[in-house]
Amino acid sequence: MTEKKDVYGKVKGEMRLTEKIEAALPGFHGYKEKEIRRESDKLIRNHLYLRLSQARADLKTIFQRLSDQRAFDVLTDLDRLVAKFDRISEKVNHASYGYAGFFDAVKIEEDDLDRMISFDNDLIDDVENIASEVQSFKSEVMSSKYGGARDHVQTLTDTVESFEDEFDKRQEVIQGAM
Repeated sequence: MTEKKDVYGKVKGEMRLTEKIEAALPGFHGYKEKEIRRESDKLIRNHLYLRLSQARADLKTIFQRLSDQRAFDVLTDLDRLVAKFDRISEKVNHASYGYAGFFDAVKIEEDDLDRMISFDNDLIDDVENIASEVQSFKSEVMSSKYGGARDHVQTLTDTVESFEDEFDKRQEVIQGAM
């Protein structure tokens, strides 16, 4: 398992002097704290997005290699898996930052943002497991071992769908419903 980083603490610790002065101003402090939390979550989601994108690129390499070997029985399912990676990685990339409009009935407070950071941070292990499975699949295919391709595709499909189901709970977690 990967060690979870205190991204919020790191972002807060790397504030410039002017930002620290602004954060100390009455009325501006709460605003700055929320911005730091949002930026922390954005960094986590960027990491998730990059890892999913790298895994997708590896899947395309696998697809090409299996296509060259005329392993047509698995290519349709692998193509669908690549499409799932596209959809899910974009969902992660464009997820809400935790903003609420001025007149919105439900306001997003610091506790909500902290839940969002924690939730997204917990997804790191899931994405690392997905990336590891893709790497294992790629290693086998590059070593001309094609027999387990169908099993890898099915395992990855199940894992990615499970990840998507978990990620879809994000809005409920942010609003404290879960």
